Amino acid sequence: MKHVAYAAAFSALALLTGCASQNVSQPTAPLNGNVKTDLKADVKVGESISGESSVSILFNVFKLGGDSQFADGVTYGGGEGGFALGLDPVASAKSAAAYKAVTTSGADLIVAPRYEVNVEDYFVYKTVNVKVTGKKGTVTAIR
Repeated sequence: MKHVAYAAAFSALALLTGCASQNVSQPTAPLNGNVKTDLKADVKVGESISGESSVSILFNVFKLGGDSQFADGVTYGGGEGGFALGLDPVASAKSAAAYKAVTTSGADLIVAPRYEVNVEDYFVYKTVNVKVTGKKGTVTAIR
């Protein structure tokens, strides 16, 4: 009988104790830094420039071909989002088209860029073609 009492006590002790996880979160405020400068740039607007890029995506994950050089530091909104692994073929094609337009024309920036986006979606295979047009912008002075 003692063995049954010990087994029952051990079972009760094992059931009443166990693993537990606890998460304590602290609400935080986002850190937003604003940089203000009194610099102004003089931009000379020139002739029309353009650039094109295309990218193919298989299963919304695997990039097939496409460009390897992109304009950096520019965020393109309004494209198609939600792709796996952070892949956004519209934004990468826009960035590559902008890079081509700026480098081939010798511009510093594109003034009033307009993007023509053509997406051909075949469910498992997708092709994104982007053409950017705008005016050549050259920075002449920074004050």
